[in-house]
Amino acid sequence: MRKNGYKVAVVGATGAVGNTMIGVLEDRSFPVSEIALLASESRGRTLKFKGQDLPVQKLTETSFDGVDIGLFSAGAAISKEFAPIAAKAGCVVVDNTSHFRMDPDVPLVVPEVNPEAIAEHTPGNIIANPNCSTIQMVLTLKPLHDEAGIKRVVVSTYQAVSGTGKDALEEMLVQSREISNAVQWTKNDGLDKLQEGLARFRHMKTDVYPHRIAHECLPHIDVFLDNGYSKEEMKMVNETAKIMDPSIKVTATAVRVPTFFGHSESVNVETEKNITPERAKELLNNFPGIRVVDDPKNNVYPLVTEAAGSYDTLVGRIRKDESIENGLNLWIASDNILKGAALNAVQIAEILVKDYL
Repeated sequence: MRKNGYKVAVVGATGAVGNTMIGVLEDRSFPVSEIALLASESRGRTLKFKGQDLPVQKLTETSFDGVDIGLFSAGAAISKEFAPIAAKAGCVVVDNTSHFRMDPDVPLVVPEVNPEAIAEHTPGNIIANPNCSTIQMVLTLKPLHDEAGIKRVVVSTYQAVSGTGKDALEEMLVQSREISNAVQWTKNDGLDKLQEGLARFRHMKTDVYPHRIAHECLPHIDVFLDNGYSKEEMKMVNETAKIMDPSIKVTATAVRVPTFFGHSESVNVETEKNITPERAKELLNNFPGIRVVDDPKNNVYPLVTEAAGSYDTLVGRIRKDESIENGLNLWIASDNILKGAALNAVQIAEILVKDYL
């Protein structure tokens, strides 16, 4: 590790993930000698880093001269165009978009799960950050797989609106206010009056999602593919195979829910060997990045309100699946902007500077 630190570029600095990357770099005392805050449109904006107001610079082909590490989170199209330019300039790119994840020449990394894959970043100089829903799942699966061998996973996700971006958050807030202001109902009124009031908002105007998201759940994240699954669901299938073990069978249902931050997942695991809930709790408690939150009789279990802002992935409702010989059910909650994106990228960069740069 260099004593004077490293020049770091954050691409997509004004977005939710990019802005969080800046905060994580500061919070974890990453050895930054100089930081470049880049966006496709800077418009004279400034952002704070270590108490200083720094200008956001327009992203160009020359933005990576002298840059050691580039943290990218500006969309797949931007990464497709600029990540190879950065890599050619000698910058190691940690890309948070979907563009490079399944490229066989690009390592896909969750530092607690497969840190050894970071060594494969040369000669391409690009490392991919997995999908947010994949990260929290494989983090939880890793100690169980090492202990008992996972055969099959059935996962249903409950994903926050922040995963789509700021426009989606605004759309949900506007819809929620409109419904709350218009629907007049008290507990003394009949349910039919409430249903009648809500019916007027069944087909609200939407710009981000195909249907209203306020007070609704949408089993639709990303585009649908020919096999009937959404692209988000197949990301979890394919990325788990690449990160952990291609022999693990995964089937997924991804759902967008009207929460702000933090993804939850219901995960059913079938293992080769028997593993008790007590042993699973022990393994998970001792695994980095995981905090077991599991006392349901006292209403203690993972909540997105507790996961939001936390570096830990929370795991609870750990119980035996009584329908099969060797099975467990788990409930997982994690901050999709932190461990699901910004934190994971910075952790990769930390290993880069410790072992490879």
